[in-house]
Amino acid sequence: MNDTVNIAYGRGHLAVRLPDDAEATVIRKVTLPKLGDQTAAIRAALEAPIGAVPYSTLVKGRRSACILICDITRPVPNRLFLRPMIEGLLAAGMPAAAISVVVATGLHRPNEGAELAELVGDPWVLDTVRVENHFARDDDAHVDLGPTSRGTPVKIDRRFVDADLRIVTGLIEPHFMAGWSGGRKVIAPGVAHHETIRTFHSARFMEDPLAVQCNLVGNPLHEEQLEIVAKIGEVYALNTVLDEDRDLVHVTFGEVIASHLAAIEFIAESTAIAVPRRFKTIVTSSAGYPLDKTYYQTVKGMVTPMDILEPGGTLIIASECSEGFGSPEFRDAQERLVTLGPERFLATLKAKTFAEIDEWQTEMQLKPMRMSRVQLYTTGLGAEERRITGVELVESVEAAIRASIDRAGDVAVAIIPEGPYVVPVHAARS
Repeated sequence: MNDTVNIAYGRGHLAVRLPDDAEATVIRKVTLPKLGDQTAAIRAALEAPIGAVPYSTLVKGRRSACILICDITRPVPNRLFLRPMIEGLLAAGMPAAAISVVVATGLHRPNEGAELAELVGDPWVLDTVRVENHFARDDDAHVDLGPTSRGTPVKIDRRFVDADLRIVTGLIEPHFMAGWSGGRKVIAPGVAHHETIRTFHSARFMEDPLAVQCNLVGNPLHEEQLEIVAKIGEVYALNTVLDEDRDLVHVTFGEVIASHLAAIEFIAESTAIAVPRRFKTIVTSSAGYPLDKTYYQTVKGMVTPMDILEPGGTLIIASECSEGFGSPEFRDAQERLVTLGPERFLATLKAKTFAEIDEWQTEMQLKPMRMSRVQLYTTGLGAEERRITGVELVESVEAAIRASIDRAGDVAVAIIPEGPYVVPVHAARS
């Protein structure tokens, strides 16, 4: 009987029936114990911070506060921690009008209306304090803090820089360029000016071999982010870790760098999974909703399993793309990729100081395309959008697996149900 494996797709799963002769290796994160009381865990982290005084002490005497949250592309459990943080500020005597929650959109679109309500997850928060989006293209909304040692212009949202108490919140997960998400990344690119973002998303950073998932040592993007935090000054962070069911399994609070590193230390071994061989057939996902809302976000799932992909093999990715393709700028970059071809497209990027908005995602797509055949299963893209993906479209994941096995003459198949939330590492490197 055929084995069936469920992979993350949209708000549910896609059931994939494997060929009878397939020898499947299913790669998942190590299962972490769930927290019995998630709210209590949040409050405990706030009162036992890393590199900082307890939250109840930290908030005393503060004149204003700005709390950053990730945008809708990250499943951060804002509903669990925003209210206790805001209640702590109010209890310390800070007026509600002096508290702002800013959605760290980077260069993504704003989150508004019902989507903003979903993102915040608690009507009380929306009724009590200002919740606003960051707009990277608004020059007047940023403070110029001067360039980094590498020459990156540092301009950060004025609401955050000017706040007496600055707090970032986010999710710790592998990031295919910056090593790990969360912490300092919520500031830059989260609330950075477009020139800041476009500089450290340029080819001289993106093509650096150390700008990869799960690596912070020598990673130029991480180092830029650390310099940017140092320019801002005092910043605190609340970092969350979720399991495959999107339940909270760990939380840290404290000084932004120290608390971020502590959360990474907790999750690293359970996320980077040693795999003893490489595969000519890999099946993965874009991690389901909300990460597979667009094709733009889907690229992350293509890049993450590259370490176990045999050159010349086939990478099959399933992504619903329920919201379509992505930004107009990303569409333009993909159109240029298809028109120019990978080599000429990359040559145009290397000649620039500022990357064009969102073209860095197209640049990252080149990496798996250089070494393998990339195939996409989706139900959310139209004919023209499918054309400019630059990859092969398949109508059936099962048929694509069968064809890949036949081409490769190898029945071994790696399956990564949770997509880029899991980082398979070839055992020879571990």
